[in-house]
Amino acid sequence: MTVTQILPWHEQALWLIAIFITSVLVGLSLYFGLKKILIISNPDFADDLNRVKRPFIFVVFVIVFQLWTQFYFDSETPYISQASQILAILAIVSLLIGITKGAKDYVLRKYETDSADNFKFRKLSTQVRLFERIVIVIIVILGLALILMTFESIRRIGFSILTSAGIAGIIIGLAAQKLIANLLAGFQLALTQPIRIDDAVLVENEWGWIDEISLTYVVIRLWDKRSLVVPSTYFIEKPFQNWTRTKSDLMGTVFIHVDYRMPVDPIREEVTRILNNTELWDGKVNVVQVTEATEKSMELRILVSAKNSPTAWDLRVHVREKIIEFLQKNYQGMLPKSRVFLEGEKGSV
Repeated sequence: MTVTQILPWHEQALWLIAIFITSVLVGLSLYFGLKKILIISNPDFADDLNRVKRPFIFVVFVIVFQLWTQFYFDSETPYISQASQILAILAIVSLLIGITKGAKDYVLRKYETDSADNFKFRKLSTQVRLFERIVIVIIVILGLALILMTFESIRRIGFSILTSAGIAGIIIGLAAQKLIANLLAGFQLALTQPIRIDDAVLVENEWGWIDEISLTYVVIRLWDKRSLVVPSTYFIEKPFQNWTRTKSDLMGTVFIHVDYRMPVDPIREEVTRILNNTELWDGKVNVVQVTEATEKSMELRILVSAKNSPTAWDLRVHVREKIIEFLQKNYQGMLPKSRVFLEGEKGSV
């Protein structure tokens, strides 16, 4: 005798509610018990377990719920059977997603480094994050398909659609050309990696850092805290500047225009003094050269280096400010000026 055979429907509902609550309590008890045991053995497991907390409880809930419903209820009852199948699929999907995210966190935490030149970590981070998104998308699509197949009417429609899959594929392909192109571009970015997380780039005359790379778009965090969102195909089809393609350290330039009478050696000495007194400089590049000579002034290029792009920007600003201050204080008459020659009776004046 089962509950469905001896009790009316409203009492059956009360039994289902009781089984539901009991299943949740069993899931919570098992999770916190296992968590306590694992943390005692290895405290580093705490962060990884948080990713699978809800999926684990959900899976235990589904198992207990199905066992109890099969024991107390008629397993042939349509709504009970279908609900159990859907819950089982959702539980598996959520657990697989949680395991995927936990694995990503574990890998990134294991290889994360505080080094300024973290090229290898940025490369790995980009690959792992894109792979995580691909896996999650596949899991969700398969889970949704399995849930829909539990409905008899949809299952019949599904089989009929499969017979005309070629025509459906053509129609979907034509309707979603841009989406498919962006998805393929996302896969290509993951494999070839022209950009990585935290790369310093110049895109559409905007300078910033790669903040997020998804399957269909890329988010760039600009220097003024704005976000520039561009499709993944942009980095495949159009030229752009990547300032940290192979390593993080950068060279920065400062241009100063002075009069022809200005000696260059004092500026070289002052640049060296400025660099030796700031932590922004990495100690590698210190060059002052005359790069242009116009009819009004000569152009000096100051070339310096720093450990990464934000520091290089700050160093350029610092050097420019100090050199201008140096010229104002010591060589006021050496700034660019315009000369006018007047011809008179006694010659040029």
